[in-house]
This record gives sequence, structure tokens and C-alpha cells, in this order.
Amino acid sequence: MKRERGGFRMLQHEQLMQELVHDSYHSKRKLPEPARCPDCGAVYRRGRWRWGRAAADARGTRCPACRRIRDRFPAGYVSLSGRFFEAHRNEVLHRVRSCEGAERADHPLQRIMAIEAQRKGTLVTTTDTHLARRIGVALHKAYKGELEFRYNKEDDLLRVSWSR
Repeated sequence: MKRERGGFRMLQHEQLMQELVHDSYHSKRKLPEPARCPDCGAVYRRGRWRWGRAAADARGTRCPACRRIRDRFPAGYVSLSGRFFEAHRNEVLHRVRSCEGAERADHPLQRIMAIEAQRKGTLVTTTDTHLARRIGVALHKAYKGELEFRYNKEDDLLRVSWSR
């Protein structure tokens, strides 16, 4: 839409601009290849982190997941609570670990940082929001219960709460 007003031409564009997600743990530019994480052994190749063998001349560069673990700065929090959870704690935590194993096989940056017992349940922290979401969905699919997601876009942080 174009209008003239006082010698100025006003333009109106009918599209929304995509905002950049700020995540200080992911590089804004491509890393020099080949690179290998000295902590977990993941290899940076063709623009992404993967599992595999590193070239002999690979540079030592810590991956975003290992940096999050070192800094103790999770991207995902999964709170587990309820009577069912307390009665079936080992079974539920086994499902949580299985979910992480399946995801981690293809995506080295998606890992569980810690599983901590708390006063009212257990808290699982993850290096990635996608893993936290996947864990919550897997528990809800397997055991039903109450599932809630709270995403903080500014901090790229997901809080998942599952109880039964």
C-alpha cells in the first residue's frame, strides 16, 4: 500500500520479519572445519555437530552442549511429581533416559545434564529445549497425567511439568 503524505511516500509491507533467536551457546557463524569436542568427542562437519570419527587435523572446539554442562546453564527443565511418579520412580526415570538415548544417538547436542531429587519430586535438566519437550511428551503418552509447557522465548528456555 502506497500513500503520499506531505511529500513522503509511505510503504506498508504485509509480512512479518522473523526474529533471530539469541542463544549464546550456538555460534553465529560457521566454525572452521573439521572440529572435535575434547569433552564428548562430537565432530563438527558440514555445518553441524555429529557423532563420528574426527580427521587427524581436527581443531579442539568445545560443543555447545558441553559448554552448557560446564557452565551449569540448562536450556530445558523437566519437573516430575505426583503419587504415581513416587510409586514408579525407577520406571519413569528409565523412560526419561531411554528418550535421551534415542535423541542423543542422532543429535549429540541433546543431552540430560542432571537428574536431581527434590522435596516435591525430581528435576531433570537438559542441554536443549527439544529434548525437554520430547521427554514430557513421551511421559504423557506412556503414563498420561498432567503435562504443562512454559517457554521463555527471550532466554530460549523451556520448563516442562509432568505430574501423575
